[in-house]
Amino acid sequence: MTERKKTGSKDASGAVQGPGPGPGQVPADRATGWAPSVSSESEVADFVRRMKDIAPATAMARGRLAFAMDATMSRQPTWDMALALQADMFGAVKRIGGLDVQLVYFRGADECRASRWVSDPDALSALMTKVTCAGGFTQIRKVLSHARTEAARKPVNALVYVGDCMEEDIDDLCGRAGELALLGVPVFLFQEGHDAKAERAFREIARLTKGAYCRFDAGSAAQLKDLLAAVAVYAAGGRKALAALGGRTPRLLLEQLS
Repeated sequence: MTERKKTGSKDASGAVQGPGPGPGQVPADRATGWAPSVSSESEVADFVRRMKDIAPATAMARGRLAFAMDATMSRQPTWDMALALQADMFGAVKRIGGLDVQLVYFRGADECRASRWVSDPDALSALMTKVTCAGGFTQIRKVLSHARTEAARKPVNALVYVGDCMEEDIDDLCGRAGELALLGVPVFLFQEGHDAKAERAFREIARLTKGAYCRFDAGSAAQLKDLLAAVAVYAAGGRKALAALGGRTPRLLLEQLS
């Protein structure tokens, strides 16, 4: 296990629940990959237009999307880019409607927090900008356990995880992923960078939960933006809504979900 320097800063926002519990506990109240080509501006505009067109169909029943992110110090160099992309996803959520979102993040030595479920994505987008990185180890186990607990209470349509590394026991994580699979929660994992251990774990979690895996970096911002938006559409309206979008990005996502 590679140790990263532990620094710390506390989140001043009151919208997120208090500090997470000890190691291995659930906090309070991540197959085959793909590398789609970068979308042109016209393709992105068309993608957004199609999302607007299907909004009435997805508004009949509200979906639930848990969005989790690694906020440890290794992500600091590209943190602002990642926040902007994630904010774009919440913008897509707002356009399609019919979706409640919860933010989960971990950082530091033992901090894992979750927001309440909200129907206004602007609230979470604003909250994310207040989250800063702090040195520590990954706590993916807590994220998966938390999603399992939430799904047991009320169905969760998808879990999105964005991170760059994995410093935990892969078999333990796969066990948690298996529990999510039994509850019908697909996990969509987006890896920043090229850490081989993380890729192996993320791909397996995606396979077990019938989710999807994708790598991104500073040169693939448009890819991730489209993919996150597609996951939001899936969480709000399922496969039918995703298929209705058409285009390369939703098609690639559907291929992994099959």
